[in-house]
Amino acid sequence: MLRRLIAAAALLAAALTATPASASPAADAPLRDLAAARGVYLGTAVTGGKLTGGYADTAAAQFDSITPGNEMKWDAVESVRGQFDWAGADRVVAFAEAHAQKVRGHTLVWHSQLPSWVNNGTWTADTLRTVMTDHVTTEVSRYKGRVDHWDVVNEPLNEDGTLRRSVFGATLGESYIADAFRAARAADPAAKLYVNDYSTDGVGAKSDGMYDLVKRLLAQGVPIDGVGFQAHLILGQVPASMEANLRRFADLGVDVAVTELDIRMTLPATAEKLDRQKADYAAVMRACLAVTRCAGVTVWGFTDSDSWIPDFFPGQGAATLYDEGLNPKPAYAGVAGALAPTTPPPAGVCSVTYTVTSQWAGGFTAQVTVRNTGTTALNGWTVRWAQPAGQRVAQVWNAAVTQTGEEVTATHLSYNATVPPGGSTAFGFNGTWTGSNPPPAAFTCA
Repeated sequence: MLRRLIAAAALLAAALTATPASASPAADAPLRDLAAARGVYLGTAVTGGKLTGGYADTAAAQFDSITPGNEMKWDAVESVRGQFDWAGADRVVAFAEAHAQKVRGHTLVWHSQLPSWVNNGTWTADTLRTVMTDHVTTEVSRYKGRVDHWDVVNEPLNEDGTLRRSVFGATLGESYIADAFRAARAADPAAKLYVNDYSTDGVGAKSDGMYDLVKRLLAQGVPIDGVGFQAHLILGQVPASMEANLRRFADLGVDVAVTELDIRMTLPATAEKLDRQKADYAAVMRACLAVTRCAGVTVWGFTDSDSWIPDFFPGQGAATLYDEGLNPKPAYAGVAGALAPTTPPPAGVCSVTYTVTSQWAGGFTAQVTVRNTGTTALNGWTVRWAQPAGQRVAQVWNAAVTQTGEEVTATHLSYNATVPPGGSTAFGFNGTWTGSNPPPAAFTCA
């Protein structure tokens, strides 16, 4: 407690000199409304026992999706085999329903927070499979039609992308994942079913392992709807490949979501660190917005008073959007700014120049320049074109870019939305090609 009080005092001092949340142009609109207008949800994990007073008011006003932090985990609902305690989970679900919020069920099958009778049992493959699928069926059935998304299997992989040898992995192998998903689908055909893990946010060994796992599950006809990326991040270390990573999973035909976002720092918090955190939160939000199949972002607790970080990472904290007094931090403004609505310019007031700046076997780098040909400043811009067959946009900078088939859409970011009359801005991307590499035939700019 003393550590948290010291951290809170330091955070308050830093916040007084940092950019206030009200500096965001959309700071007066609730985050949930801003997110809904952009076609995504913005959620938070909550502690059911704290859903009163200001904590409850903030959770209800700012977020349109709720994740029970612990109340739906196996040890909370079935600590004794066949005996279920739904009190905590019911409280969170009822709160969400009272405030028109989605519910993200977390989590059905996980190697951690298991009751001892599961973790230390002597199992055959058949008996453990039955225990697991019975648990999944019972919990999903109870909340049928009331939980929008389930983290069906949580953290199945090791850091190198191989299968974790949990009680499930060691006894059943990878087949337990498919079994859990099939049981969940049978219990609630309408719920969205996700696999969820940490350290998969950028391209790397673990996310490659997850990518291959999802491909195998889809090939087997397993009813997997989405992949969750936890995004427990460190200040200044948002993966540069996060957007590209989300997109490659979406290209498999599944939804993606950021499910447990927090961005921790070494204490004490300073104005400089809080400003960096603001930019990091905005970057994660923009990565989601840039991927059409990104369903939304959930922060793992919205206030530092409810954060798990100080207890697991001594000397670190200040990882959430609000301080311990429920005051919004600069990170709040970062999220609001990333979600802020944009006003496209009138048609015909911008032009586009496309240049291939370098090319190699199978790849190329292109620069796209957007010029304001009108007499007033552009307040936002969008460029669309058809990328010739065989070409694929990959790593992107200075724009949010999506590609569906051959159709590509590029939209400004917060820092280059405004272009003065006669002025220009540019974005670029690396791409891949097969056969030949001609430029796009035409662009539209609005």
